[in-house]
Amino acid sequence: MFKKIELKDMTYCAMFAALIGVLGYVVIPLPFSPVTVTGQSLAVMLAGLVLGPVQAAVSVLVFILLGIAGIPVFSGGRAGIGVLFGHSGGYIAGFLVGVVVISLLARQSRNIWRLGAAAALGGMLVVYLLGVPWMAYITGRNVQEAIAAGALPFIPGDIFKVFVAALLAKKINFHFRSRSFQ
Repeated sequence: MFKKIELKDMTYCAMFAALIGVLGYVVIPLPFSPVTVTGQSLAVMLAGLVLGPVQAAVSVLVFILLGIAGIPVFSGGRAGIGVLFGHSGGYIAGFLVGVVVISLLARQSRNIWRLGAAAALGGMLVVYLLGVPWMAYITGRNVQEAIAAGALPFIPGDIFKVFVAALLAKKINFHFRSRSFQ
């Protein structure tokens, strides 16, 4: 049932957990939204497109656990469990679900359009579906206001990230075809 976890798998998980954390320091605040534009969604999309579902989920889970433990890996260098209960907590939970969806949709695909579609569905739609309602609840906004502040302004940048992630994944997957513990 369970495959042996190899050092290679642990290395990939750690590498992508670190990449997600590091790209959290790429922050563009928006004056009309409590949520900021970060590079983390790009890293999550890339993890899902490159890694198997288990590896991808472990990498995001490690990122989340590091943040809970106090390592400043959440957007803008934030840390602590309070971040998960704040306005961006739903988006972080969306990363965990989204990366698995991305990986399952992109599994074994070398087609750039399928990779992009997987990143868009898992990386954008799933993250928004979890993040926007949570932000609405925490900030006391209605659904329309939450969509206007927590989704619409991010769509152009996320579409750009989808294409960047798909291009990078195609290149990376060409060099690393064998994936274990999927």
